[in-house]
Amino acid sequence: MSNDTILQVRGLSVDFPGRKGDTTAIADVDFDLKLGETTCFVGESGSGKSVTARAVLNIVEPAIIKKGAIHLVDVKAGQKIELSGLDPDGAEIRAVRGARIAMIFQEPMSSLSPVHTIGQQITEAILLHQDVDEAEARRRAIEALRAVQIADPEQAIDKYPFEYSGGMRQRAMIAMALGCEPDILIADEPTTALDVTTQAEILRLIRGLQESRRMAVMFITHDMGVVAEIADQVVVMLHGRVVETGAVDQVFHAPEHAYTKKLLKAALGLDDAPARRRETPSDEVLIETGDLSLAFPSKGKLFKRVAGVQALDRVSVELRKGEILGIVGESGSGKTTLARVLMGRFQPQSGQAIYHMRDGGTRDLTDKASFRDGQVYREMRMIFQDPYGSLNPRMTVEQIIGEPLLVNGLLKGADLRRRVGALLERVGLPATAMERYPHAFSGGQRQRIGIARAIALDPRIIIADEATSALDGSIRAQILDLLLDLRAELDLSILFIAHDIGVVRYFCDRVAVMHRGRVVETGTAVQICDAPQEAYTQRLISAVPIPDPRKRHLTAS
Repeated sequence: MSNDTILQVRGLSVDFPGRKGDTTAIADVDFDLKLGETTCFVGESGSGKSVTARAVLNIVEPAIIKKGAIHLVDVKAGQKIELSGLDPDGAEIRAVRGARIAMIFQEPMSSLSPVHTIGQQITEAILLHQDVDEAEARRRAIEALRAVQIADPEQAIDKYPFEYSGGMRQRAMIAMALGCEPDILIADEPTTALDVTTQAEILRLIRGLQESRRMAVMFITHDMGVVAEIADQVVVMLHGRVVETGAVDQVFHAPEHAYTKKLLKAALGLDDAPARRRETPSDEVLIETGDLSLAFPSKGKLFKRVAGVQALDRVSVELRKGEILGIVGESGSGKTTLARVLMGRFQPQSGQAIYHMRDGGTRDLTDKASFRDGQVYREMRMIFQDPYGSLNPRMTVEQIIGEPLLVNGLLKGADLRRRVGALLERVGLPATAMERYPHAFSGGQRQRIGIARAIALDPRIIIADEATSALDGSIRAQILDLLLDLRAELDLSILFIAHDIGVVRYFCDRVAVMHRGRVVETGTAVQICDAPQEAYTQRLISAVPIPDPRKRHLTAS
């Protein structure tokens, strides 16, 4: 074992007990973590990455660690601590969690307590593991916030999570993890839900903190661009097993396993536009917005006054027949607000959004009356970001997909069942899947169910709000190709909201870039991605991680 090795895992296996026998989550996993190095764990959902990370901290319940050894090296004492054999609720493992090994979770809003200030949550961790009083713990918490570059940490420490942006909440989680100066930092998909510029900031931050504190970082992700940007070592997992391990350059430029090659092909494939792209779309306009403006007023929240926000500021865009229009920008740029205005969820204070209907008539989408007859909803459908949260867990797939047909009085009984079966087969799922519930499907399969529901009424327009951001690389490519096939088959127009520039380059015909509620640049996907004119667009493009470790451009801050 190298002198720099801080964690050694050998033959680790974790099982989930069930009524019909145990299910193996991970089997015979081996790896080492070294001080000052980042080891990235990659693989699709269900490959065992997160279970492996949780096993290191012995927090896998209701699963059990079946066998294997997890040795944490105590450099000062020159000894090894066996973690897998400790009581998961005992004092020994609790002394390790947070103090020696800290973890950052994927979704900071659900990981932070909404009723306690950021400072209270960071100082709690420090008081638990350090022999200091509350005043010293608060001082250390402020220093931790300053280390993760939270502005004005003396004031920010007393704010609640809802008062932080997504990027700031993730920084706060990092500050909490680093409060006790751990030897190992486990980051479980810490940038998946973030836009590219915020992601770049978090990656720089983790890299810089690692270099200054010489931590070992176990970084879990499905984004091969992120892996290329930050990894020293790479562990590739498939079906609970490690199929390839090596230095980042070797894994990217001389991969050995077929699955690693598949992951790289999916990542690199997004750099090439498919032949089905329409750089010269139809002249027929389906939706045209003119000077849409929407401001959310100030309001009281938890005894404080929250300032109003100008969500849309004179937004004018066009969606043409048969085209895919990408709407890109950072979180808070107004992308989702625009989609909700077009679907009648919000009414702007000024401007209009005219929809040219199939029967030749028009509707102003900013007027609630436009949606009362239901025809607009039949012609405009939506695919949501979360493929699980957007499906009713108490309904079967047949009920979920059939609901819009049933509600609109179009089909029932055997005819409805046949239509649902045909829709499932069209999106690549067997007709027999209609009898199952959403929890029985993977993320990619659930998104296919959402797409089947969206096309059930033969719409003309699909609004896809971050429809692939929660999916793994290869699954994401499959969903994009499915949507391209449906566009060609059904002559769909798609308004595609995204923060992933690679996806936009691959999928969209034209792109509108939004910043602080305004459209700052519009053009073809090639022009926007390869030759952006506006400084903001250039900053977005430059923040995109390239899936090649020889082309790193995000330096530590």
